[in-house]
Amino acid sequence: MLRNGDKGAEVKALQERLTALGYWNGKADGNFGSLTRQAIFALQKAAGLTRDGVVGPKTRRALKSGVRPKATSSTGHVVEINLRRQLLLLVDHGEVRTILNTSTGSNQYYEYEGERYLAVTPRGRFRASRQIDGWRNGPLGPLWRPKYFNGGIAVHGAYSVPPYPASHGCARVSIPAMNWIWASNKLPLKTRVWVY
Repeated sequence: MLRNGDKGAEVKALQERLTALGYWNGKADGNFGSLTRQAIFALQKAAGLTRDGVVGPKTRRALKSGVRPKATSSTGHVVEINLRRQLLLLVDHGEVRTILNTSTGSNQYYEYEGERYLAVTPRGRFRASRQIDGWRNGPLGPLWRPKYFNGGIAVHGAYSVPPYPASHGCARVSIPAMNWIWASNKLPLKTRVWVY
């Protein structure tokens, strides 16, 4: 078993395998930290396994067999958000290039300024329409470097990205993943964003 806090050559090999399969986990450094855990969540989601962030026998089998999600889009650069699996995919011409753990709308009710709302991430086909390079202190909480694609709904960095739906409607990714998206220009304005 490998888990958060483990170190060494076996962890580095795990990180390299995750990267080879497209599961983003930063630089392979032999330290099993939060980014490796996020990548394991994503792999476990793609394989339909329990999302515990621990590399046990079933997760090892998924790694060995090369489990990867399939794209829905077939042309151009598209960001796909799979609500059932809670995965964010960066896709080029039908090929999944990068897989990220995401946490979307919780489907729970919440109150804001005396009104009751349902926290959902609407399905549909959108385009990235605006962005903020830094913290956005939104009415429902802070968003790191948000890329808005549907009104006030964005892909953004967050301190908490659990392996289940927990947001008010946005698609959360880790803060380092959001920094990488910006630095590598993976979600420029006008990018198609498909939510399904």
